[in-house]
Amino acid sequence: MFCQSCSMPIDDAGLRGTEKDGSKSNEYCLYCYVNGAFINPDMKLDEMRNIVKTQMEKMHSPPNIIQLSLDSLPNLKRWREKTKTT
Repeated sequence: MFCQSCSMPIDDAGLRGTEKDGSKSNEYCLYCYVNGAFINPDMKLDEMRNIVKTQMEKMHSPPNIIQLSLDSLPNLKRWREKTKTT
């Protein structure tokens, strides 16, 4: 299970964001989504790419894994929906 905003694995319930009713989100991580809303609702895809790349580099992720994550972003729910409306 991956966050549908940043692609971070969210298999651990402690990493999941929260819905308005306080339940855990099945789609988004706690870094992207709290109380049923995105933490940064106006974020653009390119901004997310920069954040993901920076965080993965800090974790010393292999370059090919970083690239896979970056390539997956436009296909995630948050970004697919934005491209449909723009």
